[in-house]
Parts: sequence; structure tokens; C-alpha cells
Amino acid sequence: MTMNTVGRPTRPEGAAAGAEGFQSLTGARGLVQDEPLIFELGGWTKTGVDLPDVTEDADDLAGLTRAGLELPGLSEPEAMRHFVRLSQKNHAIDLALYPLGSCTMKHNPRLNEKAARMAGFADLHPLQPVSTTQGALALMDRLAHWLKTLTGMPGVALSPKAGAHGELCGLLCIKAAHEAAGQGSRRTVLVPTSAHGTNPATAAFVGYTVTEIAQTADGRVDLADLEAKLGDHVAAIMVTNPNTCGLFERDIIDIAKLTHAAGAYFYCDGANFNAIVGRVRPGDLGVDAMHINLHKTFSTPHGGGGPGAGPVVLSAALAPFAPAPWVVSGEAGLALAEAAEGEAAQAFGRMCAFHGQMGMFVRAYAYMLSHGADGLRQVAEDAVLNANYIKARLGDVMTPAFPDGPCMHEALFDDRWLDGTGVTTLDIAKAMIDEGFHPMTMYFPLVVHGAMLIEPTETESKRELDRFCDALRALALAAKGNDDKDRFKNAPHLAPLRRLDETLAARKPKLAWRPETLAAE
Repeated sequence: MTMNTVGRPTRPEGAAAGAEGFQSLTGARGLVQDEPLIFELGGWTKTGVDLPDVTEDADDLAGLTRAGLELPGLSEPEAMRHFVRLSQKNHAIDLALYPLGSCTMKHNPRLNEKAARMAGFADLHPLQPVSTTQGALALMDRLAHWLKTLTGMPGVALSPKAGAHGELCGLLCIKAAHEAAGQGSRRTVLVPTSAHGTNPATAAFVGYTVTEIAQTADGRVDLADLEAKLGDHVAAIMVTNPNTCGLFERDIIDIAKLTHAAGAYFYCDGANFNAIVGRVRPGDLGVDAMHINLHKTFSTPHGGGGPGAGPVVLSAALAPFAPAPWVVSGEAGLALAEAAEGEAAQAFGRMCAFHGQMGMFVRAYAYMLSHGADGLRQVAEDAVLNANYIKARLGDVMTPAFPDGPCMHEALFDDRWLDGTGVTTLDIAKAMIDEGFHPMTMYFPLVVHGAMLIEPTETESKRELDRFCDALRALALAAKGNDDKDRFKNAPHLAPLRRLDETLAARKPKLAWRPETLAAE
């Protein structure tokens, strides 16, 4: 007899947990408390913190002082309970698999968190004397070394703060290199149809014209279309590899050769480096610049541990144009090259005020040291294995977008399996919430109709993968069996909030709380 069968039943006889239609009188759902906005909790005259009276006036603010902050006042237990109650409404990687495709939401090792919270790293200030930051600079130098080693690239810029920021860095390096060579007239960037949306957006931000490259029927770059669109007007191509269809670009070396023959540079979107880390060096493929999402490949998933980091590795042709600062070694120890002189004479400038995200540098370096070369190789192998396991387990009830051959780190399905059911990709995603899972990435990449993109990462066990696949299989069979469509059309049923009007929320967002009396006006 197990613990679950000792004593009286844990659920009413014949009733499922959270039986449909039952509503509590308080709005709570068992242990999950109903919680209003913090502004609606009242208590405007109290606070859990005692502050001294203001003794200085604000004349130096030129009349810009704010009258009436309208901040809620809560006692310490009220504030604590408020945020704990909110946390119970959030899905998290510590709760269950987080299957967002192309996002690499994997487990965040606590060892890395412990290292990042060491006082010598956590309490650094960017304006400290360099003599007091030698340990941090040494860590940055070693991190840079291993990023260059893993990618086969001779240069790296650590300061970019995330993926799109890294794209901006790479394209600014490319722009500076062309201008230095008298090729500033190159004003076009080629981008595949399946690219991340930040690729064309970043190119346009830099001032380039974006031209789309066609995709083949098997989800890869159309080599013939690329060759036809290359010319002396092209500054660069931006290709994600593995791409957003979850496939390795098998013609990647030919893509690089054609690009270089046309005098352009090859920017590789490294968002999916987690799938090839330790297995493939992008520099060996002919890549000139690639950002690496440290917060995805080397530790915390984005959103899971604070700010991100997107260092950019650079080929020999682009390394001289890397933005300041970077770590240099001299007689007095380590320092930062920040002035446009010496080896930094051709640097295009700075990406940000200071030097990057120290907390992410520490996490990434701890991740590398704890895994070692063989462990990082296994990261990629297990990520690919897990994705192919999901594709195999769901392939008979859902339709893989590209069924021939294996996928890489993510399994991509389209919505053909829902034809005739009246159920949509969005309905399936909402129904997944009732099953305790965060939905996969929906409707992306745009080249696949009704896309459902699932990335399990390497940190999921077979047991958890089976639990996820069992839930999706059950939903798929229910949708195909023409069961009660309210299960899908009105989902989620068991979430703190029911289905929202997402179109209205996007078009008319309420970005600030206002008292009802003012809102009514």
C-alpha cells in the first residue's frame, strides 16, 4: 500500500481534480489564492519600511518633482504574500518542461547561481579601479578564450547584452570593415525566409536594405536563389544554423564560399548554438561573425536568471573592428582596452556604457568548467536526441513539417493533422495549459502553416519527455475524435484566468494602472 492509498481518498469519489464547472466562493482554487493587482490591495497610508523625513528640498530638479506617487502601501507580510501568490500562477522551468522552440529554456544549474552570487563578482562596480577587479578580468579573459576555442574564431566581443544586441554588433563590424576597404556602397543584407525576426529588423536598424532568400521544400536555404541575389551590392548574409525549422544547413560551406566570392560577409545567428556546441566550430564552416546567447547555451535560459548576454565571435577579417572594451594583459596585470588606439584603433566604438553582464559571464564560465569538453559535446548530443525522441513519439498523431530525416535540437510540426477537426494550433496551445504545460512556440517559423515548434533541451529526462508526449498525444486524439470541442475552444479551463482577447490586448494594451475614478474619465 502506498502513501497515496493510506487513509481517506485525496479526491472526492468519482470526481476529477478541478472538476469542470466548479467555482469556489472566494475565487481561490484550493491552495492557489486569488490575488488582485498590488494597486488594488488598498492600505495607501501604511508601509512596511520606515523612512526618515525628507530634509532637503528639490529645487535642483527644475520643477520636475512628481506630486502623488500613488504607490500602494503594504505591510511586510502583505507584500510577501502578494508576490508568493503571484509566483503560484507562473509556469517555470523548475515546475515542468518549458517547450518553447528556438528559445532553449533549459534547467538553470544552481552551482552557476552560487558562483554568480559570490561577493567578489556580485558586488563589483564598473567604475572600480582596475587594480581591484583583476579576478573578474581574468574570468572574462578565460571566458573569451573558451568562446573562441569552441567556435574556432580568433576574436570575440563580450559586451553585447543579448542576441539582437549581438546581431547589431556583428553588422556594425561588417559595416566598418566594408567602409575601411572602400566598399561602403554595399547596402544590402540577404536573409532567409525562415530567419528569426530580429535578423531583418537589425539589418534595417543599421541602415541596410533587406532582401529575402527563398527556402527549399526541405526547409533549408535555396542555394540557387542565394547565388542569384549575391553581387557587389551585398554587404552580408544572415543565416541561422541550425535554422528555425530545426534543421542543419547542409550546404553551409557552399553558402560561405558563394558569399565570400561575392565580397560579402557571413553572419551566423548563433541562437541555436546549443545544438552544436562541442560538435561543430562555426569558424570551420566559413562564418565571419556569430553571436552566442550565453544565457541560453551556457547556463540560464533567458528570463530565468536576470539579464542576458550575447558575445559576438569574429573572424580574422572582422576582429580588428570589434567594439571596445576588451581585456588586455600588460606589466601591471590585466586591463581593458577602451581608447581607439593601438590594437583598438579600428574599433567601431562601444556597444554599451560598460563591459557586459558580469553575472552571465560567471554563470557561463562555471557551466563550461563543470561540463568540460566531453560534457559540452554531450549537451549538443542530448539536445538533438531529445528533440528526435519527441518527433518520433508524436509523429503518428501530429504531422512533422519536415518528416524526412532527423531534426536537430527542436521538432517542428504543422497543423495538417488538425484538418477537419475545427481545432486550431492556438486551441491546442491553450489546452496544454490545462495539462500543466507551457505551450510550445506557435505559428513560428512563418514558413510553416500553423507551426508548433518544440525544443525540449538536453536537460529533460526520458520520464519528463514521456509525460509531455503523453499529454500532447491525449490532446491530439481528443481533437481528432471530435470530442467535446469546448475542451479546446474555451481552454484554458483551469488557469487563474480564462482565455484572453489577445488581439484586443495587443492593439489596446493597458500599460499602467489608474484608479477607477480616473480610468472612467
